[in-house]
Amino acid sequence: MKRLSVLLFLFSPFFLFAQDVRMMRIKKAEGKITLDGKLNEADWKSADVASDFQQTFPFDSSLAETRTDVMLTYDDRNLYVAAVCYDQSNGKYVIQSLKRDFSFPVSDAFGIFIDPFDDGANGFSFSVNPLGVQREGTLENGGGFGVTTAWDNRWFSEVKIEEGKWIVEMKIPFKSIRYKSNVTEWGINFARNDLSRNESSTWSWVQRGQNVANLAYTGKLIWDAPPKKAGSNISLIPYGIVGVNQDYQGENKTKVPWNLGLDAKVAITSSLNLDLTVRPDFSQVEVDRQITNLSRFSLFFPEQRQFFIENNDLFARFGFSQIRPFFSRRIGLENGQAVPILGGFRLSGKVNQNWRIGFMSMQTEGGVPQGTRSQNFTVAAVQRRVFKRSNIGLIYVNKQAFDDFSPQWSDYNRLVGLDFDLNSANGKWQGKAFYHHSFSPGDRAFVGANATWLMYNSANVTVHWNHEYVNKNYNAEVGFVPRLSRFNPETGQVEKRTFWRLEPSAEHRFYPKNGNVVNYHAPGVYYDGYFDENWGETDRQVQFFYKVKFKNTSYLEVNYNEWFTRLFFDTDVTFTDQAAINRGGYDYRSGRIFYKTDVRKRLNASGSAEYGSYFSGEKLTSQAILNYRAQPWGIFSIQYDQNEIWLPNGRRASLHLIGPKFEFSFTRSIFLTTFFQYNTQQDNFNINARFQWRFKPMSDLYLVYTDNYDQTLSVKNRAVVLKLIWWITL
Repeated sequence: MKRLSVLLFLFSPFFLFAQDVRMMRIKKAEGKITLDGKLNEADWKSADVASDFQQTFPFDSSLAETRTDVMLTYDDRNLYVAAVCYDQSNGKYVIQSLKRDFSFPVSDAFGIFIDPFDDGANGFSFSVNPLGVQREGTLENGGGFGVTTAWDNRWFSEVKIEEGKWIVEMKIPFKSIRYKSNVTEWGINFARNDLSRNESSTWSWVQRGQNVANLAYTGKLIWDAPPKKAGSNISLIPYGIVGVNQDYQGENKTKVPWNLGLDAKVAITSSLNLDLTVRPDFSQVEVDRQITNLSRFSLFFPEQRQFFIENNDLFARFGFSQIRPFFSRRIGLENGQAVPILGGFRLSGKVNQNWRIGFMSMQTEGGVPQGTRSQNFTVAAVQRRVFKRSNIGLIYVNKQAFDDFSPQWSDYNRLVGLDFDLNSANGKWQGKAFYHHSFSPGDRAFVGANATWLMYNSANVTVHWNHEYVNKNYNAEVGFVPRLSRFNPETGQVEKRTFWRLEPSAEHRFYPKNGNVVNYHAPGVYYDGYFDENWGETDRQVQFFYKVKFKNTSYLEVNYNEWFTRLFFDTDVTFTDQAAINRGGYDYRSGRIFYKTDVRKRLNASGSAEYGSYFSGEKLTSQAILNYRAQPWGIFSIQYDQNEIWLPNGRRASLHLIGPKFEFSFTRSIFLTTFFQYNTQQDNFNINARFQWRFKPMSDLYLVYTDNYDQTLSVKNRAVVLKLIWWITL
């Protein structure tokens, strides 16, 4: 006990230090609030006003030049937010488009961040721009890395533009958020972007360099009485999908796939939710953007399917980005092919201020693709809050094969993991430590993985440490660990190798006193090294960089890199089916420059170029992105990636990826997105057009057209898909 007391004393600065807290009181509305942006109700006139916003950019030591006033009230069903956003732009706002979930940092906008449990761990964000476009999302693991906008839910807003100001009214149903009915204090903050002044500000002070959504910096919302339970909260989400697929290669067949299914969301309590699904269709209506891959390992594409989004961090935050014990995109896929899902359920949310739980079970159909077994995927997770904003979590993942509804006990994969997430009270310290252990038939050796990560981030200094260890026998079949496996071209087999990783970095930012042109300079160093089980070096990157952030939002970075790569097999390092270079260790080096123009301009661009040695040859990598904003109805962009590789004996590879994209916002509910992707590495030319009509809140009609061709423009396959999603709240 004495040792524990000493440890708590030594680490107390991480957990006990906090900023002065701003407070705002909220009282129940006596009359009806009409959502019209006029603020002429008596309840608004008598409400407390949150004002005196403080700058977060370009400085964090003064009051905001742009005035913003915020009022709150509520009734039995809804939380109401009103904001008067003064400005001098005369209507010359920066609006990316009329499409929902706009990018907050590059838009004129007002936003609210809510922490209903006041634990600094999880919360919700709602934002509106001057044209009334909405943006909502969740705040995970303290909000230090921003808002996860994949989450959607029902809420309402109106905006009215007047001379010298625009006025926001929001209505957020209590049914749309998760909270505890007996909690009288919530964490809360408000943010405002006035890009005509190039100013970002918040009501409760946020340190420069931190994300404005960081829950370490919220103020207190004091309720005159705790909000009541939201009452019956059930949503049914039926959907239907039908398509026509023509495969012009292989069997050259035309298919007409279709499906009908139902999802349901049932609020067990105001903070605990049950999701049910029957015959789900997890097809994505948004196609993954292609990437040129020269890494020798698989690339990660994030989950976009709605069923998995709410409380997704309960499952997905375990492990690291490249050592994931659970990756939901594994469900419904077998060797890259879609597997029908019979159904499943998920229970997730908070039990109280200290405990979060999650339990999910999904069952796939057997025989499709041919020869596959039915599989059950079960995941259980629990988190316990410790200290002020940190938590300890335990996860269990089980993949179990079935034949004729009977479990095949010899065909399984299981995993147990323990994670500790560190978030200091002042938001400057973040970290993680975990240990995971897998279980598979025939295991006779150690099958574990562990890692630690610690980061200190202040206005002037960011220091980062990371270590990783994965044993070659570790087997997370429902996870994502690309570095563990290597394809041996000599045997045609995939081999697994134990690896260690060390990844420290340091960056120092200093701010010119006048600050008229440059907001900050930032030199730094980054190291990324991989080792085998005997600590023999296998990969290394040492980078020295210099960053310049300009006051007008443009950005410049230059860096110099020293590389080392050990090839375990003779390998084609161009990844274009050319002759392989010899196995062995290779030292090489490169320099890179990157520049991004002022994103507030309707015409903006970014570009980079990297040149240097590459294994036994040379490589030039370049990228250019050009964007034009026909505000607010259209965004036109084009991205071009090029890799030129020169190897001895006249061998050369020229890889190109070009992707024009056109986004049209006809209204705030009707959108058309079309993009083209020409990828020489994959010998593919793709056309994708997606029409979306949000005919009521959370209800969408999609029409998607996709075409794929080879480099000779011979068609590979073609598809048209119609999908209807209808959200019914009972």
